[in-house]
Amino acid sequence: MATFGAWAAPTAAQNYSDLNMRPTNDLPSPYSARQVMPLPNARTWGSTAGVDAAKGRDDIWAIDRCGSNTCVGSHANPLLHYDANGNLIGQMGADLFAFPHGIHVDQEGNVWVTDPLPPDGRGAGGNVGQQVTKLSPTGTILLQLGTRMVTGTGPNQFSSPSDVVVGRNGDIFVADGHAEGTRERIMKFDRNGTFIMQWGGPGNGPCGAGEFSSLHAIDIDSQGRLFIGDRDNNRIQIYDQNGNYLDCWYQFSRPSGIYIDADDNIFVTDSESRDGADNGMDLAHAGWQRGIRIGSARDGSVRYFIPDPDPQGGSSTSEGVAAIRGGAVVYGAEVGPRSFVRYNRR
Repeated sequence: MATFGAWAAPTAAQNYSDLNMRPTNDLPSPYSARQVMPLPNARTWGSTAGVDAAKGRDDIWAIDRCGSNTCVGSHANPLLHYDANGNLIGQMGADLFAFPHGIHVDQEGNVWVTDPLPPDGRGAGGNVGQQVTKLSPTGTILLQLGTRMVTGTGPNQFSSPSDVVVGRNGDIFVADGHAEGTRERIMKFDRNGTFIMQWGGPGNGPCGAGEFSSLHAIDIDSQGRLFIGDRDNNRIQIYDQNGNYLDCWYQFSRPSGIYIDADDNIFVTDSESRDGADNGMDLAHAGWQRGIRIGSARDGSVRYFIPDPDPQGGSSTSEGVAAIRGGAVVYGAEVGPRSFVRYNRR
């Protein structure tokens, strides 16, 4: 059962597909201050963009880029497993990834990880990358998609896979387009890894034109709809699983991470908006503030906002987000501060 109560019904004034809609900054936050999660063996956190929980479960998996912003040259385990109380209960994945980025936990408890090689060279120098890997909960490799160390646009290649999600029937959806110059497509595979189809391309055209810029997140709601984080275009695009466009939402700001729980509560983290500030990276998004927005995937309403603890700094709030217990606990995976944090509902 959802802990947030009944959602407010959308009104005629709430046109979520309006590029110029009023920012959703002035919302309450019923959450306590952020708590940093523990690491094994006195390790310090590196950058992380990934955290996930299987729908209906209370254990969490998170990524640590081996105390740095890459795992190349490290033998640390980048995949960390926590119970519902925040206790570290497992770790795995050493020597498997260069730049682990997106993570998904399927209903069987298997852990999926995307490993892009971004154009700026992060993750370079190793002998892994440009793949999506499925691991058992104990670390056995069950499936790998893509061609190791090969950047391409073919059906068995990735240009920069940023996130992955698995549908109820086992179909696999990969968001391939982490940064400028990448393919910017959604790729669909069957449960055995056989390529089925793809859609999308680079651009900043209107909603429904099939254009994306920095595909950074993907998740599925209870209806089977795909919620796609089209980050540089400051929007979520919604498609069915056959690539048909359904809707477009701007009310969750610039989406770096998306998590939808079993009750269709949606958690979207914006790690880049700077409310008009010029940081030389064209990330201003005038009027919008960074933070985690919480709402309903059913009607698009936004109810809560966890603000960035350092709104004037660089990318400081979480890039990845997940929640357990119907949103009573929210987790954030932070790249800039190099931390993995937990917010508890008051």
